[in-house]
Amino acid sequence: MKSLLPRIFGIAGLCLVSACLVFAQDWKTAESLPGVDLSGLSAAQKASVLKLLREHGCSCGCSMKVAECRVVDPKCSYSTGLAAAIIASIKAGQTESEALAAADASQWGHVQQPKLLEDPVQIPLGGAPELGAPNATVTLVEFSDFQCPYCAAAVPEIHAILRVFPTQVKLAFKEFPLDIHPQADLAAAAAVAAQKQGKFWAMHDALYASQRDLTRPSILAMAQRSGLDMKRFETDMDSTDVREKVVRDVQDGDRAGVQGTPTMFVNGQRFNGPISLAALKPVLEAALNLRANR
Repeated sequence: MKSLLPRIFGIAGLCLVSACLVFAQDWKTAESLPGVDLSGLSAAQKASVLKLLREHGCSCGCSMKVAECRVVDPKCSYSTGLAAAIIASIKAGQTESEALAAADASQWGHVQQPKLLEDPVQIPLGGAPELGAPNATVTLVEFSDFQCPYCAAAVPEIHAILRVFPTQVKLAFKEFPLDIHPQADLAAAAAVAAQKQGKFWAMHDALYASQRDLTRPSILAMAQRSGLDMKRFETDMDSTDVREKVVRDVQDGDRAGVQGTPTMFVNGQRFNGPISLAALKPVLEAALNLRANR
């Protein structure tokens, strides 16, 4: 599609990229950096700080220097923290070597690995479609996006998990369409509309199977093949009630700390590993043993 754009837009795009590249080089000479407070430093101290920020690597794993990371990725908490630690040390009269040591010893000196299971949170499940044994000991809650390829890849793994734990584990599904996926919101509404006719999981499977085309005509064809009442389905899909249900799911995800998809919770604890049978099986076995020993 890009090749069809007029040549002038291609030239303008190249100019924009060139401007960004020039800006990205400013970190080597810039006297100020985003989010870095150099106030209160003497001229000599400021020169030392900037030297260290230009020479010391950021700990976030980006392979950039701290100053470069501040310019290219102003939201990086690691380069922000390292810069603050270096500034505090230099202000306190420490040498450059001592300032670097203090920064590396701080919480920003290395990437902090998330816990496999985080602290439990409350996730409302009223009205959420479920799969598996109703009285299961362990509840998996998945926040998912029908246009997300990683969510599609997780589907067979989740089915495998439910086959291995047919009576002990169940799945509750929550909508979390991402803004970067333009067809995800309509697909979420379609799934909720299908749920109103008892066909959520049929639509769930159809949406993932046709993930590359989630346009309205494609979705209507899926609904037709699933045997839905088409008039009711279209009315529901466009209804305020269905849209509000999707919004509530997203808000529930936001409150639970969901930032991307798929995100899985095990009895309310966010799981920070890959959504696969191999990764989740020992976690689920541990959860079941814990409940059994109480």
